[in-house]
Amino acid sequence: MLVHRIGFYLRFKFANGFINSSRKLWFQLWGMKIEPDVNLSKMFVSWPHQVSIGSKSILERNINFKYDGPWLPGPRIVIGNTVFIGTNCEFNINEGIKIGDDCLIASGCKFIDHDHGIEMNQLMLSQYGARIKIIIGNDVWLGCNVIVLKGVNIGDGAIVAAGAVVTKSIPAYEIWGGVPAKKIGQRN
Repeated sequence: MLVHRIGFYLRFKFANGFINSSRKLWFQLWGMKIEPDVNLSKMFVSWPHQVSIGSKSILERNINFKYDGPWLPGPRIVIGNTVFIGTNCEFNINEGIKIGDDCLIASGCKFIDHDHGIEMNQLMLSQYGARIKIIIGNDVWLGCNVIVLKGVNIGDGAIVAAGAVVTKSIPAYEIWGGVPAKKIGQRN
């Protein structure tokens, strides 16, 4: 039993700490802005200089930061302090996203700030659509598998239920859910 405890400690405290430090250094060398006490797991980042992560944030494994555009000065993906982002979240960003402080983003959430055009005389694949920044306020909780689309502003203290598709802005301290998301409650 003691051997298991020692093995657990070495694996999760020492080895993970070394790997986390190495990963942060690697991304910082490529231009990512990472504040102190950030916990980074294995992730994909297309343009590291487009990502800024605030202090004491925790990012679980398999997060995909895809900046979909040409090389431009960054960052366009800005994550505040003390933010939790769960496993398998995807940031498909062209214009930008800002996440405030103290947010909880559960596993599987997706953020897409742009569309394709839908004109009939050319392929949709080759058309550009609207591109509008996403803004998430402070102390926001997004449940599992929430999808947030272009131009959405989610106010401070709002909650979005699991599986919701957010197509329009949410005022502060409201609770929304459904497809498309609509108001289902109010925080008191």
